[in-house]
Amino acid sequence: MQESVWTQDIELPERKKLDRDLRTDVCIIGAGLAGILTGFLLKAQGMSVAIIDAEKIGSGQTRNTTAKITSQHGVKYSELIRDFGPSAAWQYAQANEMAISRYEKIIFSKKIDCDFKRCDAYLYTKSDKEKLEKEADAAKTSGIPAELTQETELPFPVKAALRFPNQATFHPLKFIRGLSEELEIYEHTRALDIGKSVVKTEGGNIQADEIVFACHFPFVNIPGYYFSRMHQERSYVIGLENVSRMNNYYYGIDRDGLSFRYAGKYMLLGGAGHRTGEHGRKERYSELRRHASIFWPESRAVFQWSAQDCITPDGIPYIGTFSEKRPNWHLATGFAKWGMTSSMISAEAITNQILNRPNEMMEIFSPGREVSTSAILSMMKDGAHTVMDFSQYIIPDTGKKTCTHMGCPLSWNPEEETYECPCHGSRFDKDGKLLNGPAQKDLAR
Repeated sequence: MQESVWTQDIELPERKKLDRDLRTDVCIIGAGLAGILTGFLLKAQGMSVAIIDAEKIGSGQTRNTTAKITSQHGVKYSELIRDFGPSAAWQYAQANEMAISRYEKIIFSKKIDCDFKRCDAYLYTKSDKEKLEKEADAAKTSGIPAELTQETELPFPVKAALRFPNQATFHPLKFIRGLSEELEIYEHTRALDIGKSVVKTEGGNIQADEIVFACHFPFVNIPGYYFSRMHQERSYVIGLENVSRMNNYYYGIDRDGLSFRYAGKYMLLGGAGHRTGEHGRKERYSELRRHASIFWPESRAVFQWSAQDCITPDGIPYIGTFSEKRPNWHLATGFAKWGMTSSMISAEAITNQILNRPNEMMEIFSPGREVSTSAILSMMKDGAHTVMDFSQYIIPDTGKKTCTHMGCPLSWNPEEETYECPCHGSRFDKDGKLLNGPAQKDLAR
């Protein structure tokens, strides 16, 4: 497994494993960015909070992000207006803009040294200027002063670029270290089973009035049925030295588009994504290094890592009540590669929900929202994909490993040396140890 650039200059203090029963107002499952932010906001309102994690603080997707705090999420606003209308697009935009400002306020009020910097975010295309023009109009309708240009810091010409001003970057692990200091957190404490108001672990049971699932992919299948409402995708990053600095960051909207962001003294070049469990013959890191050698012949790759993201059918996170049957369960998932702002939105929304405060602008994120036509088509595609994967059982294969979540045949990712589930995205290392859910158990040895 690879380590990201964020893990090189910081070590988070260890927390003990839960070894007794607890009683608390809120139990949060997952000590990544979404869980830590939610715990921080709830504790600030006087609530008792216990956070548990199956591994360590920030050891999941938080350490594998490229850490762009932005309301620019691809060609999102034209899609939102098409599927939900201008009002919903405005809700989405304002929630994400709020998230950026909220980060800045917390960082400065708590004096957290985490390399926070305001900068601009750009979408770019080498071919489809019309799509960016449409997105520019949609962004302005949504309340974001986006601006079309052809001037960028990229090492190649573009057909067009769309600038979102006053976005931000930071060091996610430095931020989470500063934010988590005063929180009650238990590491290496996996949630084994969830009752209406209890979280069961090997070390003890946690009685809680409210339960928050901030664990990337909710592992409880019923109610909610989120295994049928999301899939997971992997994307890859290399960290390069000997590359001239970029002051802003960039995201390509073309089929082979790349992501560019400078961090410290390294250029983070990302892309080559695919659905988890689907690999083909393409070598992802080699592909990124090939691009780097063309853009910057003197560059050298010193880091490489990958990240995994939950994708909902309409590309909008599920934030809010887990299910009508469990009104005291809350959910934050489906961040679709934009986990920095989505984590803050989740923390604000779930805090307001638990405290019975008005939740303005949150209708668009509700897990129970109306399903759009494009989302229905996406769900049908995901369903067909799962049926195809399960159909492998028809052909006997005694050497085939199966996922401990729902029994789907696993595939082997040679670059990561991991077994991966193409149905729901669970991952296991070469020895069968669980790396990513929704599975909760290791593979049989």
